[in-house]
Amino acid sequence: MLEKKVTDEILFEKRGHAGFILLNRPKALNALSHGMVKAMAAQLSLWASDDSIRHVVVSGAGEKAFCAGGDIRAIYEARRAGQTEGLSDFFRDEYRLNAQIKAFPKPYIAVIDGIVMGGGVGVSVHGSHRIGTEHMLFSMPETGIGFFPDVGGTYFLPRLPNAVGTYLAMSAGRMGQADAYEAGILTHATARDRIGDLMVSLERAEDVDALLASVSMVPERGAVMAQADLIDRVFSKETVSGIMAALDAQDDAFAAETAKTIRGKSPTSVHIALEQMRRGRTLDFNGCMRLEFRIVSEILKGHDFFEGVRAVLIDKDHSPKWRPDHLDQVDSLALQAYFGMPNGGDLTL
Repeated sequence: MLEKKVTDEILFEKRGHAGFILLNRPKALNALSHGMVKAMAAQLSLWASDDSIRHVVVSGAGEKAFCAGGDIRAIYEARRAGQTEGLSDFFRDEYRLNAQIKAFPKPYIAVIDGIVMGGGVGVSVHGSHRIGTEHMLFSMPETGIGFFPDVGGTYFLPRLPNAVGTYLAMSAGRMGQADAYEAGILTHATARDRIGDLMVSLERAEDVDALLASVSMVPERGAVMAQADLIDRVFSKETVSGIMAALDAQDDAFAAETAKTIRGKSPTSVHIALEQMRRGRTLDFNGCMRLEFRIVSEILKGHDFFEGVRAVLIDKDHSPKWRPDHLDQVDSLALQAYFGMPNGGDLTL
């Protein structure tokens, strides 16, 4: 039975004793719009107190993506049209949704098939169960668009093993199923051809853990986690300059490619990401979300985010002009502005 449909972009349905959420923008790789975020938050509030709903299942329409991020094009267009107020509203509501998922009182199962990036990570990785297929592709690509790994990245990335989270944050590195499972981003791994039966079984499942275990497998080791020791040695350094020097000192193709990749990202974003990882290690989840709102409030005043969106998503020339354009030109005092309380106050949760 269709319980509620606020917009065709996101569908809510109760089947059996499960609540199903379908991110339904396949042509946009199921990117989250502001309306989707608000509708999902409202529905989760209802289901949290509905005794007939025992667990929630979220998935994406089509085979290309679970969710490839947030709909940041709309923010770019608003800024280009001269809007300066209210640009952070989307992020405020998105971060509150992330915190709501983290604290959700019932099993929350993300079924991840295809691309999961940025905002898609925020509506999956904080749930109690994350099951991914061999077609999943995980990334936090934000430093490549002058942004930062938000949606709870401040919390979960520093808690991944072997400093892998810092590597992912700074380099926008990618992981397939095997790496994501070993790193703990996924709790379970399965095959795409088992998803249909799984979704049916979830309608009546009494024991979600037992059901997911019955369809789960342990993938072979992936290419990123095979480099876990090197990543740990390098990305445990406390400064960007220290990390880059350590990468350059390795006689290793992975290290050389990683160094080249990081040098192509927004220098400001790379520095923000590392400081964010260091601070996030000691913050609780809500503290991390408040920190992220501080960062985004400052980023939206600047140049690199809008230039990154232009280069990657609008003009697609992939030649952003960062300011500054070298890692060693980022001023440490200017960097601190990203971690101060915004004019409108901290995020309330």
